[in-house]
Formats: sequence, structure tokens, C-alpha cells
Amino acid sequence: MNKNFWFMGTGQFAALCLEGLIKRDVTFSKIITGLPTRSGRNNKDNPSHVELKASELGLNITRTGKLTENHELINELEANPPEIIFVIDFGQIIKTPFLDCMCLNIHPSLLPQYRGAAPIQRALLDGKDKTGVTVFRLAKSMDSGDILAQSEINIASEHNASDLYNILSDFGCEIAAKSLNSLPLRFKPQDDSLATFADKLSKEEFALSFHDMSAEKIFNTVRALDMSGGAYVLINNKRVKLWRVALRNDLHDDESGKVLELVNNPVISCCDFAIELIEVQSEGKKRTSGLEWSRGMRLKQGDIL
Repeated sequence: MNKNFWFMGTGQFAALCLEGLIKRDVTFSKIITGLPTRSGRNNKDNPSHVELKASELGLNITRTGKLTENHELINELEANPPEIIFVIDFGQIIKTPFLDCMCLNIHPSLLPQYRGAAPIQRALLDGKDKTGVTVFRLAKSMDSGDILAQSEINIASEHNASDLYNILSDFGCEIAAKSLNSLPLRFKPQDDSLATFADKLSKEEFALSFHDMSAEKIFNTVRALDMSGGAYVLINNKRVKLWRVALRNDLHDDESGKVLELVNNPVISCCDFAIELIEVQSEGKKRTSGLEWSRGMRLKQGDIL
């Protein structure tokens, strides 16, 4: 597709989509990303995920701060308007004159469900067994534009957020590229009465408790937050991150937090059933299997965490 297409993106999902679209022969005359962020002791510049992916693919990028203040980009847009701008995980509200172009987004939910910043995480936190991806046209209101294409998938019990990021970005690129091969583009409006919203994650949602939460709630939270820093439980007043767990609805004990099994990974009772700790990380330590962690902690069956 040798057309005047632009790509705007910054985050990890955008980087996956950039690669997925290019693999499907969607080429871009301009790739725009945010400025590097600074962090660490040396206040080091960290390029965006899209910049790193573009470098890996041998592609040139254009960095920008606020789009509305980038007069060079605005002049280029007005002199030679792109036919389509893919705007994905960009981190800025798109306004005129960019919004006057055909701006398409790949959003990892079945819009109008889970409009907003954390659709994958919210779907997992809510224990959904289905999700999907939507290609739609940007409008002034968040994630409310007309839909070009959608694809639904089942959420398997082993899927976590990072799995779904990869799966949905791939599906999104597939249906986007297919739609671009079927001109003219045909859209359908969203039903705003069915809209739900995926708010940003709060710090409180990362804290787990074997004593106050169901095993299913812990299971869903661990899956949802695996690429957001990881959910944690306090043991001996220290954080232990839970990276991968399994539901054990075959086990129950009236005393929450009790170590029920140590045959393989430790199995801990919750307020209803139990949870198996498959991959964990003690504060200041590396990730390890639940079995190795339990040996390091010298856990015994019957201990209360």
C-alpha cells in the first residue's frame, strides 16, 4: 500500500501495532512519536516504545511534544494531507487540524465496551471470558467514533494482560489491513447507551489479601496487572509480588492465609477457596517459582501468611 499514511504512537501497544501493520504491507510515509522520558539516577533519556521498534525495523521517526505546538508538522499536514493517520496509544488528545483527517485507532476492546485507558486490564479484573479489538475513527469524545471493523476472541484462563496485548494487537492489525484493501471504507456508529469505561488503575488495586479477597479476585488481579508492575501481597510486612497463580477451587479451609499444600507450589487458602503460587518475587529479589520461594521462606503446611 504505497499511500500517504501516517502513524502516531508512543506506548507498547502502539509499537506492536506498528510492527503488525508493516508486516501486512501497510507502509507509512511518516511515523510520529512522543519525546523521550527521563528516569534513573543519571536522568537518562528513554525513547518511546514506538521509537525503539522503529529503530529495530530500520524506520525513521519524528519526535514531537504537543502536536498543536508543532507548526512544522501542521504545515506538512496542510501542504500534503495524509489519506489516513493511524493514532494508537499516543498519549495525546488529537485535535484540529489532525482530527480533520481520517484518523483510525486500534483499541483492544469490543467498543463501546471498555472505552478508556485500561481496557485489557479492566476486562481481566472483571473476570470476562470474552474480549476483542476494534478499529474505529477518532472523534472528539474518547473512543466514541464510528467503527470500521471488530473481532472477538475468547479469554482463556491462562491469558494475562501481556498475552492479550500481543493477541489483540495482531488481530487488530489483521482486520485493519483487510479493511484498507476493501475501499471505500464503511463505518457504523457506536451505540453510546451500551458504553462502559476502563478507568486508569489505582495504587490500591495492586494490593492483595488472602484474608479479605476471594481466590478468583486474586487470580484475576494477578493476570490483569502482570505488565503494570505486578500485584502484591504483604507477608511479614514485606511485599511479595505474585506474577502467576492458579485457582484451586478444589481446596477450602475456614482459616484464610493458611498454607494448605507444599507438594509442588504452595497453595494458600483465601476467604473462599485457595490459590496456588506459581511465580512470585520477594521484595528486593528476583522472580522465582513458588516452590523455590516456599523453601526460602521455610514454609510448613499449616503456617498462616
